[in-house]
Amino acid sequence: MDELYNFCQTIKSKLGNGEKLSIDHAREIVKSINNFLYSNYEGIGKTNALGTSFEYFSEFHRYWEQHHREILDCEIDEEKCKAVADALHSIFIRTKGNAFRFVYDTCGLEPQEICRVRLLSANQDFRGSRNFSELAAIFDSDNTIFDEEFIYNEPDEFVHRLKITNLSQTDKRATYAKNIASFVLQQKCSPVELIKAYNDDIYELRKALINYKSAGYGNKKTDMFLRDMVVLGVWKDVKGFDKIDVASDINTIKVALRTGIIKTQIPLVSSFLDIFCYQYSYIDEMNALAWRRVWEIWHTTYPNETITSPCLIDYFVYRVVGKQFCKKNLYVFECDNEHHHFKWHSNRNKTCQLCHASHKKGVKAHLVMSVMPCNDPEGEISIRKSEYVRSLPKEQQFGECPFINICGENKKLMPPKSISIMGQTGWNSAYAKQNEGGGGLMA
Repeated sequence: MDELYNFCQTIKSKLGNGEKLSIDHAREIVKSINNFLYSNYEGIGKTNALGTSFEYFSEFHRYWEQHHREILDCEIDEEKCKAVADALHSIFIRTKGNAFRFVYDTCGLEPQEICRVRLLSANQDFRGSRNFSELAAIFDSDNTIFDEEFIYNEPDEFVHRLKITNLSQTDKRATYAKNIASFVLQQKCSPVELIKAYNDDIYELRKALINYKSAGYGNKKTDMFLRDMVVLGVWKDVKGFDKIDVASDINTIKVALRTGIIKTQIPLVSSFLDIFCYQYSYIDEMNALAWRRVWEIWHTTYPNETITSPCLIDYFVYRVVGKQFCKKNLYVFECDNEHHHFKWHSNRNKTCQLCHASHKKGVKAHLVMSVMPCNDPEGEISIRKSEYVRSLPKEQQFGECPFINICGENKKLMPPKSISIMGQTGWNSAYAKQNEGGGGLMA
């Protein structure tokens, strides 16, 4: 750990002899911190990422690449995995298995069209700006937009026609579009025929997509795409579906951290320190392994009810627990007139619900704070009003998160964030040389 040791010695040498820190010492310390964390120099060395070679961003970058795993020391907790498996079993029984199914609106597209639209767009990060119905509408208006030869030859135009040029990193998006089109063209088949090109082995296709250089298909996007092709019946009788993992993202990682099925020796570091996303990749890897272990325990303990692949846990963990339960969506209001407090499931409320129930109409209330439903005795208010629970038949509805007795002190843990390596706002455009100044990430 020479880089970190030398940095610490440098800071120690600039602290002076115990007297009050002078502004001159402060300047030297700030300069040293900047040099160690965020600037490089000729001969610093190179690392490999995304199928290409990059200079190390800084001495810290080189150190972090080598030692992030042993510092974080992420482990899978077997007992917590058993507890989570039992909780999923209870939800399976209560909902008759429906919690682990998701009904897609395929917008009238044929299977081969669904596959084409999903494959050629799933590698883009839409950030909530596009859903499948909007993409299907674009396809219906002009299906040549999703022609792989057009995309390969005109990737910028493809991104433009998807109406995502207002999002950042357009250059990266065009690269991803061109390369996934190239992947299809090299197979000399249509997107829906890709599974046949890999002998109906979905795991082999997974590896090929992930390993194809700069196509934007990391673990998460690949697993989601392959899962959906099976669930929607686009691909049938495939081999290796049980090898497809839970799609790892901030929601499934958040639930994994809070339930404790994965644990680290220190809280996760900021993405500003996680240069080139080593922490994110490591936690992503461990998250998938942990949810697979949960699935294995569930499968062994309750063999007659377990879903056929770990990836199908994703529907409930991501869409329900991660996005609807495990967030501060129980709201505390104060009455403007009588100053009493009450809880509500929506932050858009403007009325004192207690006064209204007492036939005092039009009394206003204001939002005081928001809390996690699992941290409040009245958390049922939010859970029962969630989109998922309200969609269930009355006899299947419930009022608390199934993991409420598992998380304990982990409830505040946050998932990692990542900063793209490529793009105008990525690490590769943020380099700075020592003693030249400047550099850094852009908004």
